Amino acid sequence: MVSMTDFPYIIRNYQPADFEKYALLSREAAKVEPFHRPISSQSIAEWLAWPDFSPERDLFVVEIENDIIGYLDIRPELGIGRVVLYCWLRPEHRRRGIATKLLDYAMHRARELGAKTTSVDITEDDPVARAVLAKLGFKCVHHSLELKLDISRIDREEAIQATRGYRHLQPGDEAGLSEIQNRSFAEHWGYNPNTPEAITFLLNLSHRSPEDVILMCRDDKIIGYCWTEIIGEGEGRISMLGSDPDHRGKGIGKKLLMAGLAYLKDKGASTVILNVDSENKAARNLYRSAGFELSKTILTYEKSVD
Repeated sequence: MVSMTDFPYIIRNYQPADFEKYALLSREAAKVEPFHRPISSQSIAEWLAWPDFSPERDLFVVEIENDIIGYLDIRPELGIGRVVLYCWLRPEHRRRGIATKLLDYAMHRARELGAKTTSVDITEDDPVARAVLAKLGFKCVHHSLELKLDISRIDREEAIQATRGYRHLQPGDEAGLSEIQNRSFAEHWGYNPNTPEAITFLLNLSHRSPEDVILMCRDDKIIGYCWTEIIGEGEGRISMLGSDPDHRGKGIGKKLLMAGLAYLKDKGASTVILNVDSENKAARNLYRSAGFELSKTILTYEKSVD
């Protein structure tokens, strides 16, 4: 715990009794930060219950005068040896050395977990965050693109055709979906291998459903999928789209994409967003051919734990 005369803040581990204050702060952050975060009390509680995450060990809060004004969330992705950091402070408490102290806590926890790197995502148009991260010793190592589509632009007949011959995920498909995800993205930068247990957790979240996952199968084996979700009023997202490497070049990705868009449109979405690796030329061409346009560029900064 940090508490000094010249540093009036207390940095400590999260406790269950902090939930209401932490939830309030999370909602404040969600209004201004560029990344989609949970805002309902139920969604925030589910965020804290994420697999391999312990709020009492992996979440730190910043307190002053019995008020929580900041947090540092450490998300382990030990399959690739890193932890992902989410940090937010109320603007009036910034530039007071809090970020430097929080990073010390993050590095200590990362070492405990056996991670090799810490990672932070920011948008390209955030010069303040870029300057702070550079000062803290982080380096930009990768960037991805957030693309956005006005769903009214999709070809209705093509979308209808795409919905034929596919099915939604059913109980018992979790292992097959995990396997195809890991095969699809094994060579992609920053991909942390998925597990059937993690997929089961995600499918049981309050805003998600097995119906959101559209599958393409051959001989009862999953060869492609499109994972969709509704993230806000009139806004949908394609969380991930992939196909078995052995079946690429056959138009599977395009058909799954159109099926996913048709499904989201039926669910009331008017716009759809997705993220794509800037180096994945094939995926970028696919999404742009469907009418997706660049919304923002996301930079990934890393710092070695050692």
